[in-house]
Amino acid sequence: MGQGRVFVTGSSRGIGQAIAVRLAKEGWQVALHASSPGEEMEKVRKAIGKQVKGVYYMDLSHADRAGELLRRVLEDGPLNALVNNAGVYLPLDFVGAGEASFKANWHRTFAVNFEAPVFLMRAACAAFAKAGGGKVLNVASRVGFRGEPGAAMYAASKAALINVTRSLAAELAPKNIQVFGVAPGWTETAMARSGMEERLDEILAGIPLGRMATPEDCAAAVSFLLSPEASYLSGVVIDVNGASYFH
Repeated sequence: MGQGRVFVTGSSRGIGQAIAVRLAKEGWQVALHASSPGEEMEKVRKAIGKQVKGVYYMDLSHADRAGELLRRVLEDGPLNALVNNAGVYLPLDFVGAGEASFKANWHRTFAVNFEAPVFLMRAACAAFAKAGGGKVLNVASRVGFRGEPGAAMYAASKAALINVTRSLAAELAPKNIQVFGVAPGWTETAMARSGMEERLDEILAGIPLGRMATPEDCAAAVSFLLSPEASYLSGVVIDVNGASYFH
């Protein structure tokens, strides 16, 4: 069963939605987040029902406001876990992109994928330290370990998230704060790479298990890490990639 209240960013669709629904079924009270209101969020709220304990909206590209968002969540009740799931994937021609496009890609990618999670973690972990403990789960990516053509900024942002996860796990362990992550490979979500359907045979040929991950596959790994069964784990980043990459 759940261990209290969890805040899941980017929970209106894809992996974040699957995480929110899974955790709610396991007894967690779930605080939801999206960049703006919409039909997708309303569907999630309806699916989770009484387990919803707050709905919050903020565009995380304004990363310096992320701490303010977390404090709003805390004003509505105690928090036991934070899931940093919200992310953006913006394809980039590293050499061919114009200067303005390159800088816009760089700043938005790092703001949403790395800077906002860091500010959220700072605010959450300060509260966890006062409360005697808590859990942080960061959704990274396979490309944070291996890189990918056309995704230099995305890969770099996820690599940064992986390494801050490891460092904070060691730093915050004495405060009874666990920090871990999951690193999905190819996943069937709305944020999947452009042109994926045309490359489907090529993609599946590189996955020994023969299929892409589902959002529910990722949510299962998150569920385990946030459960009491993972009480001795911290700093680990679980690969969810069908045996397509090892490191």
